[in-house]
Amino acid sequence: MTDFSLSSGSPTRLGAHHDGAGVNFAVFSENADKVELCLFSSDGTREVARIALPERTGPVWHGHIEGLPVGTLYGYRAHGQYAPEHGHRFNPNKLLMDPYTREMHGSFVTHPATLGYDGASSAADLSFDARESAPFVPKSVVSDPALFDGLRAGQHRPSDRDLIYEAHPKGLTKVHPKVPEEVQGTYDGLASDTMLDHLTKLGVQAIELLPIQAFVDDKFLVERGLRNYWGYNSIGFFTPEPRYFGPDGMMGFRRMVDRFHAAGIEVILDVVYNHTAEGDQRGPTLCFRGLDNASYYRLSAGQPRYYVNDTGCGNTLNVAHPYVLRMVMDSLRFWVECMGVDGFRFDLATTLGREDHGFDPKGGFFDALRQDPVLAGVRMIAEPWDIGPGGYRLGQYPHEFAEWNDSYRDTVRRYWRGDAHSAQELGARLLGSADLFDRAGRRSTASVNFIASHDGFTLADTTRYARRHNEANTENNRDGHHSNYSDNCGVEGETDEPAIQAKRDRRQRNMLATMFVSQGTPMLLAGDEFGNSQAGNNNAYCQDNEIGWVNWDKADAELQRFVQKLSAFRQAHPALRQSRFLHAAIRPRDGHPDVRWTDFKGEALEWRDPGLANLCVTLRCSAEAPGYAPDDDVVFVVFNRSDEDDVVILPDPPEGQGWQRGIDTSGLACAPMQGTAEVAAQSVSAFVLTPQEVPQ
Repeated sequence: MTDFSLSSGSPTRLGAHHDGAGVNFAVFSENADKVELCLFSSDGTREVARIALPERTGPVWHGHIEGLPVGTLYGYRAHGQYAPEHGHRFNPNKLLMDPYTREMHGSFVTHPATLGYDGASSAADLSFDARESAPFVPKSVVSDPALFDGLRAGQHRPSDRDLIYEAHPKGLTKVHPKVPEEVQGTYDGLASDTMLDHLTKLGVQAIELLPIQAFVDDKFLVERGLRNYWGYNSIGFFTPEPRYFGPDGMMGFRRMVDRFHAAGIEVILDVVYNHTAEGDQRGPTLCFRGLDNASYYRLSAGQPRYYVNDTGCGNTLNVAHPYVLRMVMDSLRFWVECMGVDGFRFDLATTLGREDHGFDPKGGFFDALRQDPVLAGVRMIAEPWDIGPGGYRLGQYPHEFAEWNDSYRDTVRRYWRGDAHSAQELGARLLGSADLFDRAGRRSTASVNFIASHDGFTLADTTRYARRHNEANTENNRDGHHSNYSDNCGVEGETDEPAIQAKRDRRQRNMLATMFVSQGTPMLLAGDEFGNSQAGNNNAYCQDNEIGWVNWDKADAELQRFVQKLSAFRQAHPALRQSRFLHAAIRPRDGHPDVRWTDFKGEALEWRDPGLANLCVTLRCSAEAPGYAPDDDVVFVVFNRSDEDDVVILPDPPEGQGWQRGIDTSGLACAPMQGTAEVAAQSVSAFVLTPQEVPQ
């Protein structure tokens, strides 16, 4: 340490920050007795210095080392009580990652030395382990400040035009034959020319990426020869996951964001602030547990040895603690201000809104987001549930949030499968789920409508499998969703039978068309646009292989063209993507209701019919729309779930106009017509008004 000069530094900015003269280190620990900074050789193999941080200001330990360069590798050791029965698990033999590190050197290795305890019995975590963990954990890196300068967030477009595309950062391009091999499965590959061309043709306005914050492969998966593919096991909330780096490392992420923005596509990150990779009391000590277990985690009342497990992942991050909340907020701002992203999808968001008394939409996390000058304007999407008590909260988030609407997914699947009473439910879902979201000034765009997501069957597999096939997960097919509302159309799995394949193809088109004519924000799972399958695996979280990767070689080009047409049709018709809810109010301009439900004869729909299967809906712009909003668009949509072709009476058009079929999932010609129209069995048709000559 003769080359360095130690001083008190500042507690105001957490993390390690190079200021030109040296590095300021600051780390939170409310219950530690001492925190040591450990410096490592440039290859990370040798600890070359250990310095106790000289100052403590409140719960922040800090110090400044003059002369320390950018690129320095470091970690922490925290001293204090090892008393699991009181919630404390300090063990200075365990090297700890800086929670605020923005780069990592090396990777995590599954090894017993990373455990804070020694033994395998049920009470083993009460023991103390003296083994050194440094060889098995990555080192934090003092980043060059210039790496994070010069970016600003993309411009957020009106959400009524959005099409969100949910994709895995590796799986989307890992086996894409037209993406250069050296960037397949990387951030660079995501924004390659090939992918940008594909996404823009689909009309995608936002790409939602599964977790890219640094995460750890679970021990039980490593022991089975598997990996955590989805990434919902975070450890570094400020660090891009290195396994997706291309030739230029972190800069590939920056370049990806820039290229998406240049193409008019927003970047949304799926973020996991509800738990960490350290698991329950049997998990490793990698960062938070060793720095201050009792502050970072919610511990069981009366039994602080154990963790509250509202997430199903072993622990629950204590976002109600001011410094844990600060870390989450600092992390969100980092990704917006320094990495340029446009929004976030919050995994198990109910956990983030939990206070001591339970979920609270006016709790500290939501208050902090809403008043933050950086974050108040970014896109926020909630997964509105966790597995804790009262955890299902669909429709109960503040108006700043959109929400994943799993009720929409299940209803559309059940309707097209032919379930009784599903048509009535479909009516509500088609109009933006007003029964769930129309309160406190929320918009219909708050409902994120999806038919499939990363979690569950792909769209194609909902028509190929009646039950899950998760044997490759090595859990005896016990994992994954039980209720998939799927239908194999006659044969389980792949088949060459033309009639079954035609039925499956039609079913997929029907569900896709339903989504694109629904009010709300549509979200498309990557690969669903061309029939990607996961061989019936509905929980591919550990399948970093051909099961989880999008298979471009088997892409259904005809289906892909149909989805492009659906997207363009939605964009062309404001009546399909309104921000206001439709309640059949009379429009002042023309005296028509903004929504009208009818049967095929043009009569009022009998909603009480338990066998109701076919329905028509006429959509006009909302009666509540202001004068400056588009007002003359009309779309007439017909759903024929029966197995018989039929004829529908079209609404009377205004003088000089007639109806033209704009969308048809059966392949009927999109031609002008008067009076009536054929509708094929098992199909969706959408008609629009166009100028037409009146027959003489």
